[in-house]
Amino acid sequence: MVYASTELEFLGALLAAAAREEIMPRFTRLSAVDRRQKTSAFDIVTEADEAAEAAILSALRARYAGASFIGEESAGRDPSLLATIATADLAFIIDPLDGTKNFASGLPLFGVMAAVTVAGEVVAAAIHDPVRADTAFAIKDGGAWMQSAGGEPTVLQVAPPVPVGQMECVVGTNFLPEPLRTEVNSRLSRLGMSTWLRCAAHEYRLAAAGHVHALFYNRLMPWDHAAGWLLHREAGGYAGHFDGSGYLASHTTGGLVCASDQRSFDALRAALLA
Repeated sequence: MVYASTELEFLGALLAAAAREEIMPRFTRLSAVDRRQKTSAFDIVTEADEAAEAAILSALRARYAGASFIGEESAGRDPSLLATIATADLAFIIDPLDGTKNFASGLPLFGVMAAVTVAGEVVAAAIHDPVRADTAFAIKDGGAWMQSAGGEPTVLQVAPPVPVGQMECVVGTNFLPEPLRTEVNSRLSRLGMSTWLRCAAHEYRLAAAGHVHALFYNRLMPWDHAAGWLLHREAGGYAGHFDGSGYLASHTTGGLVCASDQRSFDALRAALLA
């Protein structure tokens, strides 16, 4: 099955509409009853997450009968949805509000993400910024680009390779098990700079646009990483699990390192995980 670029335009418009109608009207207007904790104090859900996901999935179901739909919130209620990613002829993986902690804190750093898979392979991606109202797109073997409302698309390209000691990296160690978490944290001084934005949507957009050199993650829920992985790859990047094997959207463990090229990937992996 081929996923056409015209369908990607529809997907991008759908994410933008959900952001405009369900997310932004609630930004800085949430009350305590509009949010709740899921697995931890860092993992929360708000009324905006649920409303945006409902709107996106309703429109997708109306257009793609028979496809599989894996939303972050719906998969939380029915974890069996995750198993459909590997086998579905067509699947949509939706993060209706990535960076919910930022959103609930009044920090304008959050996004809406969608990945499209065909028989488990990620073939298209869209990451929308509700604040700037622009969308990063990628299509398998078709490149990656940024599209602003009414503007011309801008091609995305990862940063040129640099030595590890000059790399600016996004490093998320909070989900690493001990003692690996302590070991990786103790090696961060080997990097030029490390940061974490609490929002994979913006972290992947930064990497694909060449504003950071690398990304390092452990927990791999598909709504957090499938779209960003393709965006980064189509912008010229190289990525793999901690053991060097390739990433698939159906993988939820194994860690993920994204770098400018394979040599940078190997060097960063050695610096942080050796």
